[in-house]
Amino acid sequence: MIILRLDRVMADRKMSLNELSEKVGVSNVNLSKLKTGKVSAIRFSTLEAICKALDCQPGDILEYSPEE
Repeated sequence: MIILRLDRVMADRKMSLNELSEKVGVSNVNLSKLKTGKVSAIRFSTLEAICKALDCQPGDILEYSPEE
């Protein structure tokens, strides 16, 4: 299972959803779905833009947890 940690990284950077949305060029609705983990896929271009805006690595946002 892949766990999304976008909310944690945004909190660490003190960045709001609106601010990230403007920097990345992705709607608030889509970022909110990412933030809450209600997506099944993410484009690499979107992941790259998020990492650039938050000055982080993909591994800071995505975490693998083996299913039990």
